[in-house]
Amino acid sequence: MGPEPSPVEQGDARMKAVLFTRYGSPDVLGIQEVPKPAPGDKEVLIKVHATSVTSAECAMRRGEPRWGRIILGLRRPRKRMRTLGLEMAGEIESVGKDVRRFKKGDQVFGFAGFNVGACAEYKCMPEKGSLALKPANSTYEEAAAAVDGASTALFFLKDKANIQSGQRVLINGASGSIGTYAVQLAKYFGAEVTGVCSTGNMELVRSLGADKVIDYTKEDFTKNGETYDIIFDTVTKSSFSQCRGSLKKNGCYLPTTGLKNHFLMLWTSMAGGKRVMAGMSVDKNEALLFLKGLIEADGLKIIIDRRYPLEQAAEAHRYVESGHKRGNVVITVE
Repeated sequence: MGPEPSPVEQGDARMKAVLFTRYGSPDVLGIQEVPKPAPGDKEVLIKVHATSVTSAECAMRRGEPRWGRIILGLRRPRKRMRTLGLEMAGEIESVGKDVRRFKKGDQVFGFAGFNVGACAEYKCMPEKGSLALKPANSTYEEAAAAVDGASTALFFLKDKANIQSGQRVLINGASGSIGTYAVQLAKYFGAEVTGVCSTGNMELVRSLGADKVIDYTKEDFTKNGETYDIIFDTVTKSSFSQCRGSLKKNGCYLPTTGLKNHFLMLWTSMAGGKRVMAGMSVDKNEALLFLKGLIEADGLKIIIDRRYPLEQAAEAHRYVESGHKRGNVVITVE
């Protein structure tokens, strides 16, 4: 059963949104009619055409990690967190009176971040939020799928690790949303790339440009004697202690999640040598402009595994949680 519908004032313009009022399995998600938002003076109203489902959103729906409930809501999701959706693509329907960066009719893609709410027919975004004109040669579904995974991969490889041409880079989880972009971006920056994935995804990872692919069901990359300048664990299935022996003298370990890794980052930065680089990208404007140019130059392939309509958001969450997705899972909004 989905959440109980909330009352909507008669006469208000309404829209459909996917809501949850308690933490739990995908069954807590349900479609509701809620008031359609109106943009403030410095906001734009986006008619959402596509959004996605990520592992991060599945964790938010479950209320995990527990310390994250400080933001999400301690016992149940806060009202403003009840509609998920981190990345989106759509058309600007209206703009606030002080908006200069965008105009009505602009096709955009962007990142809602802690503001969430893209899993709905409409979403308001600040004019200065993480938003850009979408790549001209991509569909709305492709543009939505390129926001978070690609910008996260870019942030870790370029901003955190300062990737250089000729370096040896290993991508763990190379067939996932972040991983498929990480392989391509590492090659773009001139690195020698090794991808780690399951047997069934090896050809996909090769097709993205990986120089070598390791099947994790048959080989443990931390025990094969190879060393790397960068180990990027996009799925956080390893640890710094496990990977330390596989890093070169001044090598860098990049985990995408884990509070422990932030403490390790501080410790290794003081100790010198092999180090952990953790963190998160909040403002994605610069990354979105870079990715837009790369996509328009056919320099980045977007992998979409499955598409679901808004009404099947729970099924999309269930599939993402199965751990078998390749690339991205998209929700199309009619």
